[in-house]
Amino acid sequence: QVQLVESGGGLVQAGGSLRLSCAASGRTFSSYDMGWFRQVPGKEREFVAGISWSGGIIYYADSVKGRFTISRDSAKNTVYLQMNSLKPEDTAVYYCAASASARTRSYEYDYWGQGTQVTVSS
Repeated sequence: QVQLVESGGGLVQAGGSLRLSCAASGRTFSSYDMGWFRQVPGKEREFVAGISWSGGIIYYADSVKGRFTISRDSAKNTVYLQMNSLKPEDTAVYYCAASASARTRSYEYDYWGQGTQVTVSS
């Protein structure tokens, strides 16, 4: 079992930055692929970024490529999402997720955090 807790969300103006954190506890964090997803009311959960257990494979949704950066610190059992040049359309609840083997589909992930709200004002 893995417990995930996100933090770092908030209200920011367009063009600003936020860094989300996801602290993991439970079973060995370093063996899990990690992902960030986001969801707005009435829409499906959307893949944002993912990082393999080793950190050697990283991938992004086209909508955030060049603006967002995912990273992980195994010593701190934490995965981060640095979000720069934020746009109003980035407004959503952001979730981190963990899986023994996953890529971009939400059903591939076994464990989820409770989410953190990000709101970007225009």
